[in-house]
Amino acid sequence: MFMGEIEGLDSESIDYIDEMTSEISSNQNIMFASSHSKLTIEQKEMPPIGTATGIFIIFISLLGFINGLDYTSAESGLVRPDEFVYSMAQNAPDESAIFRGNIFDHNGTPLNDSIVYVSWQENGVWNSSEINSDSEGYFEIERLDPGMIRVDIITNRDGHQDVFSNRVLLSPPALFEPIGFTTIDFTVPSQSEFSQQKCSNGADDCVIREIDMTPQQMDHPLMDPGAASLYTTVGIAFIGLAVMSTGFAIWALKSGSIGLLRTSAILSFFTMGHYYTACLFGLIAFALTYSIKKQEVILE
Repeated sequence: MFMGEIEGLDSESIDYIDEMTSEISSNQNIMFASSHSKLTIEQKEMPPIGTATGIFIIFISLLGFINGLDYTSAESGLVRPDEFVYSMAQNAPDESAIFRGNIFDHNGTPLNDSIVYVSWQENGVWNSSEINSDSEGYFEIERLDPGMIRVDIITNRDGHQDVFSNRVLLSPPALFEPIGFTTIDFTVPSQSEFSQQKCSNGADDCVIREIDMTPQQMDHPLMDPGAASLYTTVGIAFIGLAVMSTGFAIWALKSGSIGLLRTSAILSFFTMGHYYTACLFGLIAFALTYSIKKQEVILE
């Protein structure tokens, strides 16, 4: 009966079967047809523009390294600690500084009841504040403005009023602290040194005798030792970042990694450089890393 059914198929059914068979055969031919695509991989070597960018980043890191050395050379650097602290003090809030310390005589004995007279100029007007040292020679004055002040240590001895004057830089608040602390100890010269000073009225002996150190402290005022050490620490950080940036740049040039080169550019930015040169050049180098395109190699 099955054979009879096949024999009973009309010509239209046979044509339909042939058509379907031909489509299947055609699809099979398309499935195995060549797409003419080629397998490619990126070359490992850094392209010329990448090499040039890497050398540029090493140059930027050198600027940051020199800047770090400058910070660690407090006395001979292009930017000194007192200038750094003073620039920060200009933007600090008013009355955000505390000045404290101890007063000793030339033998190291604490001076009791010495007057600490602090004066500073603001908008063309001189302001002042004063306090007496305690039995340990300690004093503390609050609510001062960060910046430059004049400090007169006034000590009454043997019928004379000896005035020891200094120029002091008050530290602004550091990081997230609301108050900046400046701690400086003063050693008042001996009476014999005061007796050698000339009297302002030309007399041989005077009640008020003064030793004024401010002319010698115009370039380098007294400042908190902690602020100076912080400045040096910043310099060491710049040096460390510069070395890291150079290392990443060399690694990138050897491995051909654009990612490492970009990391090196970011690190070089934070070395700052003199007058922010490393920041500017670091941004340029970072932008250049996005223009680096590696050539593709065809696998045969």
